[in-house]
Amino acid sequence: MIKAWKRESFGSKLFDVINAVIMIILISIFLYPIINVIAISFSDHQSVTRGLVTLLPRGFTTASYTFVFRDSFLYTGYANTVMYAAGHTLLMLVVTSLMAYPLSRGGFVGHKFVTVFLMVTMFFNGGLIPNYINMRNLGLMNTIWAMILPGSIAAYNVIIFRTFFKNIPYELSEAAHMEGASELRILIEIILPLSKALLATFALFSIVSMWNNWFSGLLYLNDQGKYPLQLILRNYLFEIDNNQLQQRAGMSIQANPLMMRVIDPKGVRMAMIVVTMFPIMVIYPFFQKYFVKGVMIGSIKG
Repeated sequence: MIKAWKRESFGSKLFDVINAVIMIILISIFLYPIINVIAISFSDHQSVTRGLVTLLPRGFTTASYTFVFRDSFLYTGYANTVMYAAGHTLLMLVVTSLMAYPLSRGGFVGHKFVTVFLMVTMFFNGGLIPNYINMRNLGLMNTIWAMILPGSIAAYNVIIFRTFFKNIPYELSEAAHMEGASELRILIEIILPLSKALLATFALFSIVSMWNNWFSGLLYLNDQGKYPLQLILRNYLFEIDNNQLQQRAGMSIQANPLMMRVIDPKGVRMAMIVVTMFPIMVIYPFFQKYFVKGVMIGSIKG
C-alpha cells in the first residue's frame, strides 16, 4: 500500500510538472505577440525599420501614442463602440429572456414548433447579400440600429436560456402564481435574479463580440462619425503609410520636423492596436469566472 501510494504520488507530481511546463510554453506563445506589439508601439522609427524590436522597446518614445490620441475619430470610435456594445447587449438579454421563458414553461402550447423552428435557423442562413438588401429595404443603412439590431436574438442563446430556466425549480413559480404574480413579474423578480451567472456570461460574450465587430460597420455605415472603434483600427492597419502619416500629422510635423525621424507607420498601427484592445484586456480577467460557468451552462441538457 505504501509503495503504491508513493508511486501514485510520484506520478501525480510528474503530471503536475509536465502540465506546468506545457502551460508555461503556451502562455509564452500567447503572450509574445502582445508584448511584441506593445514594444513596437514604444519604439522609434529606426529600431522598428531595422527589425530590432522583440520583447523590449528600442529607442523608447511615446510619439506613436501622441499621434494616435490626436485623432478625433479615436474618441468617436470609442463612444460609438460603447454605445453599440451596451445597446446590443441589453437588447439581446431582454428579447432572449422574453422568448426563452415561455419555451421553458410546459403550459405553452406551441413550444415544440417554435423550438424546431429555432433549430432550423441554426443550420440555414439567408446569406450576406439578402441580409444587406433586407437592411437597405428597412431603411437601417447608416444608422446605429444597423449595428444593434442584427444578431440581437440567436437560436443558440434562446436554447441555452430555455435550458437554464427549466432547471430552476418550478415550485418557485407555482408559489408566485398562488400569490397572484403574473408571468412577467415571475420572470423579472424570480427567474432573472436566479440567472445572474447566465446573464453575466452572455453579456460578456455579447460585449466582446460587439467590441471586435468591424464587418457590420464596413457593410452598413457610410458616415465615418458612426464608425466603431475596430473599423477605425482597420483603416489604420490598411491605410497608414509614410504618406498617410505625413498627411494626418499635418501641422504637427511642420511644427516638429524631427517627428518623422521618431514616429513609424508600423509603430502607429501597433499603438492603435494597444489602445483598441486595452479595455478588454483590463475587463476580461474580472469576468473570467463567468466563462467557466458558461461552459457548465452549455453542458446542461434540457
